Amino acid sequence: MAAGSLLALLDDIATILDDVALMTKVAAKKSAAMADDVSVMTKVAAQKTAGVLGDDLALNAQQVTGVNADREIPVVWAVAKGSLVNKVILVPAALLISAFVPWAVTPLLMVGGAFLCFEGAEKLAHKFLHAPGEVDAEESGLVEAHSNPAVDMVAYEKDKIKGAVRTDFILSAEIIAITLGTVASAPFVQQVAVLSGIALIMTMGVYGLVAGIVKLDDLGLWLHRKASRTAQALGRGIVLAAPWLMKGLSVAGTAAMFLVGGGILVHGVPALHHAVEGFGAGAAQWPAGGLWAVLVPNALNAVVGLAAGAAVLVVVTLFQRLRGRQAAH
Repeated sequence: MAAGSLLALLDDIATILDDVALMTKVAAKKSAAMADDVSVMTKVAAQKTAGVLGDDLALNAQQVTGVNADREIPVVWAVAKGSLVNKVILVPAALLISAFVPWAVTPLLMVGGAFLCFEGAEKLAHKFLHAPGEVDAEESGLVEAHSNPAVDMVAYEKDKIKGAVRTDFILSAEIIAITLGTVASAPFVQQVAVLSGIALIMTMGVYGLVAGIVKLDDLGLWLHRKASRTAQALGRGIVLAAPWLMKGLSVAGTAAMFLVGGGILVHGVPALHHAVEGFGAGAAQWPAGGLWAVLVPNALNAVVGLAAGAAVLVVVTLFQRLRGRQAAH
């Protein structure tokens, strides 16, 4: 009797172990499938946000230029840390907004888009509405400040970092919003995994490239000091090209503000979005239609961004003047 009970117990244990093994296999398959789904969704989200990534790179490379050469990497690192803090705020906020107030995503993005357009318009206004001598004097003063060891550049660096982190916040918000739209129908765990993965990949990618761009001139000088003539020629080429690259990034960064900000505003107004899509579809019928189908909608987004930025700039300027008069009285 005791032997029969023992055998029955052993049989039950064996059955339980088989069930555990089966469930482990099923769980492993589900985990593998989930990992594959996360990988696929991350790739799709990365493809959809690639355009914003290019804008983010141009804007941030532009924002961190102008600091002392030996402080470029520390400034990039400080902005990168600020970008990570932005993502730590934005990822949970996006998940909460999507879960409880999904209607608020578009208005919040449009506010961010309007702010980007305003920053772009402010840069253009500063460039073109000031006398050339004023701009030259400002640039000369900056050069003198860099060369004068008695001048403390900490405040200047802090302003650069704040501006770059502020711009990064808006672009990061768009990246997170696009990613969230890609994984909106996925389970919550997969949403968290994809959003976190995209946030880390984008931050490391953007600021790794920014660090490389701002140190191009140092690379050129290092190659120029080599014994090899090929290395010297390459170094000279890099040194000559670096200032033009930075100027190009400055122009691209300002243009990106209108492209990204205008694109956000256009997508937030259905009638405007459909009109731009219609123009793009019409342009696709022109010779080299594929190229025009890309250029025309982007040009229209930029026009909308420029108009919106100018309008916001006028309102902000009038408000500041009114406030200044009230303070004077």
